[in-house]
Amino acid sequence: MSKNKGFSITSAGRYSLALYELASEGDCLEQVEDQSSSILNLITSNQDFANLIKDPTSNQEDLLKVINNISEDNKFETLLKNFLSFLITKRRFFYVEQILNNFIETCSKKRGELKAELKSAKVLTSDEITKITDELAKNFSSKMKLNYKQDESLIGGLIVQVGSTMVDTSIKNKLQQIENRMIEA
Repeated sequence: MSKNKGFSITSAGRYSLALYELASEGDCLEQVEDQSSSILNLITSNQDFANLIKDPTSNQEDLLKVINNISEDNKFETLLKNFLSFLITKRRFFYVEQILNNFIETCSKKRGELKAELKSAKVLTSDEITKITDELAKNFSSKMKLNYKQDESLIGGLIVQVGSTMVDTSIKNKLQQIENRMIEA
């Protein structure tokens, strides 16, 4: 089993790099990246599709039909459609989520973007998110790719993580620190 996990991580990197290079050469990198994000959103939002991918007994013809229909309905680049079909015929479609996540990460790295996570207790407006992104880009002297999530359990404040740097100004964290001090006393 551990042998398969190592293979999947290694092969995901290779497949995603191959997709990146083909999309770069075909001058359709931005479209393929957007469409890859759409597929990943479909996987997370549609449990039937996610189950179809993860089911080892799925028939290749059924998977090909589903991918062809999705590709036609969403006007996917021929390169991406062919790539997904290739994964199905090589019995690697099980790793599509990992491969596409790796592909999007590769695109981001090649553009020189840093990945940042932002969590807030209240819903932030797009202007607030843009201001935070701009401030982070200025402080880290790099382009930022911000992943935003709202988390009511924080009670108030923000958590920002860029690489290994984390700033936690949430009330939940402050209450946890007070609790820890009381326990130690």
